[in-house]
Amino acid sequence: MKYYLIVGEASGDLHASHLMAALQAEDAQAEFRFFGGDLMQAVGGTLVKHYKEMAYMGFVPVLLHLRTIMNNMKHCRQDIVAWQPDVVILVDYPGFNLKIAQYLRAHTLIPVYYYISPKIWAWKEYRIKNIKRDVSALFSILPFEVEFFEQKHRYPIHYVGNPTVDEIELFKRQNSDSFQEFTLEHGLSEQPIIALLAGSRKQEIKDNLPKMIRAASLFKDHQLVLAGAPGIDMTYYLPFLEGTEVTLIDGQTYELLQHASAALVTSGTATLETALFNVPQVVCYHTPIGPVISFLRRHVLKVPYISLVNLIVNREVVKELVADTMTVEKMQRELRPLLSDTPERRCQLAGYEEMKQRLGDPGAPQRAAHIMVGLLKK
Repeated sequence: MKYYLIVGEASGDLHASHLMAALQAEDAQAEFRFFGGDLMQAVGGTLVKHYKEMAYMGFVPVLLHLRTIMNNMKHCRQDIVAWQPDVVILVDYPGFNLKIAQYLRAHTLIPVYYYISPKIWAWKEYRIKNIKRDVSALFSILPFEVEFFEQKHRYPIHYVGNPTVDEIELFKRQNSDSFQEFTLEHGLSEQPIIALLAGSRKQEIKDNLPKMIRAASLFKDHQLVLAGAPGIDMTYYLPFLEGTEVTLIDGQTYELLQHASAALVTSGTATLETALFNVPQVVCYHTPIGPVISFLRRHVLKVPYISLVNLIVNREVVKELVADTMTVEKMQRELRPLLSDTPERRCQLAGYEEMKQRLGDPGAPQRAAHIMVGLLKK
């Protein structure tokens, strides 16, 4: 069968590449065509457009590149119709993907499967109408989404587990470097490591990294290591690191987390990854309009937490310092007890175990592929 996939960022490329490999195992005749990235291209098929040409986030960047975005959408629609796949598989990236789904529902008979559902439980819940109308099958990777979609909105979905669990399990099997080997490779000392994960976009890094460095620099018996984000040129970090003792490591976030003692982490998938490596963390998310964001969080956002760890367990496992509550002093206060064997550290690690139980076993891409192929064969 012919599978057309659409992703819009690096994480989607990673998750989609594993799904494609799982689809190949289920369907020996699988053909792929996609808007995607290097990892998907390594699996096989035709790369129509790279996600790096599409990854515009935030109101101003989208407005400035609106003509490019519209042209990409037109190209995508035309390419799908010309190729006539058996299914179109959307991966996250809802602003673009939901419009593609709407077009396909109105103008074709091609089914649309959504892998990694849009996070409408946090923002833009009204999109449920579009999903119900335009998406043939939705595949969830977060356990609490089942209740949201099936009970609140009467829309049946498939919970398949979380692919990040698979990715980290695979990494652990393939990487057994010791702490000493890691530090020697990167010219680090023997001091324990505080990892800094400052976001995946330039604005996030600009807003968060300086305060994270100031907070963590208090702990002189630890060394600070910054994870360079995919798609961010390493030279962008240099002005923030000038005059500090922070070591920058590019493209090795999992290696860093495997050897870190604690971490300061911006919100997003990084909070989940940090927890799956059993690294105690403080979640930090600063913005220049902190009071406004704090108001929106209290009165507009539909969820009580911003970190996936807390959302999955449905209680505060990791401390969240968001908007105007993210100060250097508060970060230091919350980080301090996580750096040694304290009740706070043990409590957080116990919460991680509860989170892992709720996520379930590895095998998300395989479960999703099995269901998809079964639905298509019907």
